[in-house]
Amino acid sequence: MESRNLADFPRPVHHRIPNFKGASRAAEHFPRLQAFKMARTIKVNPDAPQKNARFFVLDSKKTLLVPTPRLRTGLFNKITPPPGATKDILRKCATSQGVRNYSTPVGLDSMVLVDLVVVGSVAVSEKGWRIGKGEGYADLEYAMMVSMGAVSQGTPVVTIVHDCQVVDIPETLLEDHDLTVDYILTPTRVVTTGCARPKPAGIVWSKISCEMMGKIPVLRSLRCREEQAGKDVTLRDKHRSLPGARAALSTVRSPRELPSLESGSVPGEDVPSSTVYVGNLPRDARVSELKRALSARGAAPSRLTWQGPQRGAFLHYWDPAEAWQAISRLQGFCLGANTARVALARQQGASGPAGGRAGEPHPDP
Repeated sequence: MESRNLADFPRPVHHRIPNFKGASRAAEHFPRLQAFKMARTIKVNPDAPQKNARFFVLDSKKTLLVPTPRLRTGLFNKITPPPGATKDILRKCATSQGVRNYSTPVGLDSMVLVDLVVVGSVAVSEKGWRIGKGEGYADLEYAMMVSMGAVSQGTPVVTIVHDCQVVDIPETLLEDHDLTVDYILTPTRVVTTGCARPKPAGIVWSKISCEMMGKIPVLRSLRCREEQAGKDVTLRDKHRSLPGARAALSTVRSPRELPSLESGSVPGEDVPSSTVYVGNLPRDARVSELKRALSARGAAPSRLTWQGPQRGAFLHYWDPAEAWQAISRLQGFCLGANTARVALARQQGASGPAGGRAGEPHPDP
């Protein structure tokens, strides 16, 4: 596309969903699709070649959902133009800047139903097989929508590309988690693929790395939900990535070895810095009761070290950012009649308070 000067801003188009000359013309097919006419809520990716598709959704007074870039701050944003917006304002709302200025987050509990999905592609075949830019975000977005009940196997998927991006793709390149498309829109034609290959049936957790979990908070929330529902949510590299937390959870101590509440140390060895201490729990509190309360606050940890006799617990999260998010959500947290003490646990050196050993976490004073 670069060598033939088919690419459009931003350039070069390597390592991105490529914008192309004629993207606006290709998008003009979009509102003519029967699937578009019937849809009320449409998800469109935030890339440049789909800008006109986003405009048509807004201009038709349908609900536009746009995924957050790299899913860093959630799954969807709903684009809400100002009252009485002109077509020029709607076009601004459809740009990347407009998406930032006129969007509100859509939570996992919103019960949103998506009627039509638009994704970007690097290449696509007339059979409906698609290749993205290689990071897997479109596939993951769709799988997450399945997990939250927003889409089903019958939800149509559209992609908008240049004619030169329609190529033969060997089926051997496809995996179960790869998203296929039902319609291909180019500047010169509309291809109805008739693809019968099943779309992703949900998140394949064995394909998800701990690094990706650390970057995508909404993915961690979905994992907690599916784990509570009894699904296998084992990650690709789970056992390798959190050795400290596993050691802390697997160590069994006798009562006389348990530290005091004042020292705040956890029964175990090394614990990650992404650990939150919850203290001042009721004397008769149960770990199951605490877990339910944490889930209700959206602060369920990946692991929990229970200190019932000391009326506290250590909550282990995937990374410091998630730990701080949990602290924010647990402000004013009560269990029974007690207001819990919530603080980030810190590693204590050898000369720290209460004579603790190096490497023991303590509540941050």
